[in-house]
Amino acid sequence: MQMDRAEGERKDFWQLTGPTKGKRPTLKDVAAHVGVHFSTVSRALDPATAHRITDEVRARIQAAVAELNYRHNVAAATLRTHSSKTIGIIVPDITNSLFGPIIKGIDSISSEHGYVALIGDTDNNPEKEEKLISTFLARGIEGLIVASALREDEVVSAVAHDGTPIVTVNSHVDDDSVSSVSYNVRPSIGALVKHLAELGHRRIAFISGPSSWSTAEERLAAYRYWIDRVKAVVSDDLIVYSNEYREEEGARCAEELLRSGVPFTAVMAANDLLAFGALNVLQRHGLECPRDVSVTGFNDIPMAERWSPPLTTVKVDPLRAGKAAAEILFADIKLAPEERQPKHVLLPASMVVRHSTAAPSSGQLRGAPTNG
Repeated sequence: MQMDRAEGERKDFWQLTGPTKGKRPTLKDVAAHVGVHFSTVSRALDPATAHRITDEVRARIQAAVAELNYRHNVAAATLRTHSSKTIGIIVPDITNSLFGPIIKGIDSISSEHGYVALIGDTDNNPEKEEKLISTFLARGIEGLIVASALREDEVVSAVAHDGTPIVTVNSHVDDDSVSSVSYNVRPSIGALVKHLAELGHRRIAFISGPSSWSTAEERLAAYRYWIDRVKAVVSDDLIVYSNEYREEEGARCAEELLRSGVPFTAVMAANDLLAFGALNVLQRHGLECPRDVSVTGFNDIPMAERWSPPLTTVKVDPLRAGKAAAEILFADIKLAPEERQPKHVLLPASMVVRHSTAAPSSGQLRGAPTNG
């Protein structure tokens, strides 16, 4: 019977010379080829331990790996070392361009340690977050970085208390025992408020994020703090609350502001996506930005400078945040649970002024068309 071509090609791949002829080469085959113990080869091929092997020996091992077509068996290594070399990353909305750089930052540090990451998207659903965490733990991940954590997140707290290394990034939980990486919000929100006040705005509305998120609580608190200090109008009527950080919610909140009849000349949104939605609604109602209403955002995602008009916002560094979270995680992975201490990193954020803010037109308060 004629051999299947694909099967023949697979066999040809392993038809090697020397000690591995006719079979898949093993770690011991590489060691014999180089003349070292197989544990030396194992350490040389593990990025976390390769530094313990001299450059000359590592080079010989890599040459043997290439010559023998050796493929490292990660599953077997996991069984031997009880280390899966895997971490989990959970984000709330993978379509949000804020989270791509966070993942990239985590991956850059993970690669240095010889780890790979499983990535899960909760779609802003706490139940899905719980299922993802359970699935990741069942697959033997050695640590978790969570960008979807709510302020009161029992699952995240439980994972930390059970001894699995875990770090939240971008947002954080109210439980201080869970390590976190987030941004120093108050100075950057203050810069926005002062910028608007210096332009002449006194009635500044605010579209808040969901109250279950630490990011929303912090940005709203910073807005309240600075509005009072610049002697602008302090009123709960100028604050509306979104249910999610999405454009659709920004649009809904802007409609709510307009229907309320409360006059305002500027809108601060708790993130860029909310600002985009608000800008679309203001335009539909015949209000031009910044001539009629100034608008600001937060995060400075790539689309912010390409929007019409380019958005005044707060710039954060999600790549740096991802790296910082991963560095905390891998430091904890090396420690016994009782040796770990929670760490809380606050990264700087800064205002970026573009073309969505200007002085109020003729000093007139732009209120709210009730039709349209």
